Amino acid sequence: MLFDFHTHTFLTDGVLLPIELIRRAIANGYSAIALTDHVSASNYESVIDALVADCRLAEKYWEIRAIAGVELTHVPPEVVPEMAREMRARGAELVVLHGETPAEPVAPGTNLAGVSCPEVDILAHPGAIDAEIASLAAQNGVFLELSAHVGHCLGNGSVARMAREAGARLLVDSDAHLPEEVLTEEVARRVAAGAGLDEEEQKQALLSNPEELLRRIAERTGGG
Repeated sequence: MLFDFHTHTFLTDGVLLPIELIRRAIANGYSAIALTDHVSASNYESVIDALVADCRLAEKYWEIRAIAGVELTHVPPEVVPEMAREMRARGAELVVLHGETPAEPVAPGTNLAGVSCPEVDILAHPGAIDAEIASLAAQNGVFLELSAHVGHCLGNGSVARMAREAGARLLVDSDAHLPEEVLTEEVARRVAAGAGLDEEEQKQALLSNPEELLRRIAERTGGG
């Protein structure tokens, strides 16, 4: 089983139609994929509506859980709670927050805003996090991402170490923008192992934690 909760289509900075990205995920053996294009106040309505349309189309004809989500990106930390609520109200099934990756000039305080917000599901590529961020993520049920993406992956070791100490849940995501970045089971395992996870921790990040997130989404949306 293969899960991925962070991908991008040509609605923002990816290159594939939403339906084509889903189809390629199926070809790679995915059980579930979330389409989480970059959004802020300027574009979230049209992006969510488009993703919902293709996710429902895919689920009608193919055996995959296709999740219409968003990645709140480079928004001021102060507006994260309000905007995350707006995303949910518009129809986003999953809210990812673009964390303080070492590869981009994300506003300081974004990680803290994300792990403190009950409407945020995943803090993506948060960089070199500290014990406070990991502890709040554990307390508030926010998943921390181990990223397969170039640049963002530089923080994976810190994220894994702090999550272990705090008891926070980890996920492995692709942050795919290109067809060749869609995960395979081998790549997902390499990302988990490269972050320092032992065999049991890899099972949790690659299977148990994704299944828990899917249950949460189903409970919120009434989906199967």
